[in-house]
Amino acid sequence: MNPSPPENRTSPAARRNSTKQRARRWLPYLGGLLLVALIVAGLWPKPVPVETAVATRGLLRATVNEEGKTRIKHRYVVAAPVTGQLRRIPFKAGAEVTAGETVVAVIDPLSPTLLDARSRTTLEAKRDSAVANLEKARSAHAFSVNELRRYEKLYGEKTISTQEREAAQLREASAAREEAAAESAWRQTEAELTEFTTGAAGETNGVCAARELKAPCSGRVLRVFEENARVVAAGTPLVEIGDPTELEVVVEVLSRDGAAIPTGAKVEFEQWGGSEPLIGRVRLVEPAAFTKVSALGVEEQRVNAVADLITPPEQRNNLGDSFRVEAKIIVWEADDALKVPAGALFRQGQEWAAFILADGRAKLQLVKVGRSSGTEAQVLSGLDPGTTVILYPSSRVHDGQKVTPILISPR
Repeated sequence: MNPSPPENRTSPAARRNSTKQRARRWLPYLGGLLLVALIVAGLWPKPVPVETAVATRGLLRATVNEEGKTRIKHRYVVAAPVTGQLRRIPFKAGAEVTAGETVVAVIDPLSPTLLDARSRTTLEAKRDSAVANLEKARSAHAFSVNELRRYEKLYGEKTISTQEREAAQLREASAAREEAAAESAWRQTEAELTEFTTGAAGETNGVCAARELKAPCSGRVLRVFEENARVVAAGTPLVEIGDPTELEVVVEVLSRDGAAIPTGAKVEFEQWGGSEPLIGRVRLVEPAAFTKVSALGVEEQRVNAVADLITPPEQRNNLGDSFRVEAKIIVWEADDALKVPAGALFRQGQEWAAFILADGRAKLQLVKVGRSSGTEAQVLSGLDPGTTVILYPSSRVHDGQKVTPILISPR
């Protein structure tokens, strides 16, 4: 007889259901472990992305950058030497003139003022009165001369005293002076009438020739103050002349910067209209400063630094008077200076410091800083050439922090 199967033996379907039940019991634990792993991964410190640069040796300049304005060194203003009728000036700004040859202005004498009938009659009456006074003075003088002759004869005969003789001499001298005064008054009235006699105007003013004003220097006409013909008074400015090839540049700098600019400092002028910068030398820094209000409303003490242009005139033909330029005054320069970008340096107490990149971590390094160009700074000690420094470190970067360099695409 065959033995019967045991009663506790389970079927395959039951075993599969039991396995599934045991797997479901582990699912919550696996989910919790996964959640913990995700939280740990999220809270795990990550390297901070940073920009980097390399300390290099090369040319470094300390400059003072300000706007400047060109100015002609020697400018001349031709003014009217006398009062007269100015002829129309034919020159325009930019016209070439030659010293001592080019006539830039002509001034004619003024025509006499015409009299009306009443004024003429009054002047003729004044002339007649002057003639009568002259005749009266001549008669009185002739009488005093005859009287003095008689007194001289009587004084020789010892008939009159010395006092009477001197009184006669005094009367003769007084009569002579009155005759001279009367004659002068008559001549004055005759001259006034002659000015307005028909056909006499040309004769009386014929000796006053027109005044020609010639150019005092060779160059170009910079400005014409009085172009049209009109009556001008003595001293009225007419034309301004200068040589545009002889230029200098006036740069307004802060007084503290002006005190640091040495005489003879090299200057580069940019944004003047050409592709290449112009070269100049500082001739002087004016000894007196002045107060100027900036665009932000701040009062600043500024001083003028005057620089001569060294670039030949052939390379700056279109540059003229009062043109704007951007000046870069070089107050210090080194050809082989250890330098880093200024954004890598920051204050650490009373000293300067920088973060360097070492083995993927940021390392705080104290440095000694020298001159600065604004974008780059000289490092005197603390860094070696080729050292990688971190630019613009944020508050997340500290000593020992893991960092990862990022590549900044050039603009």
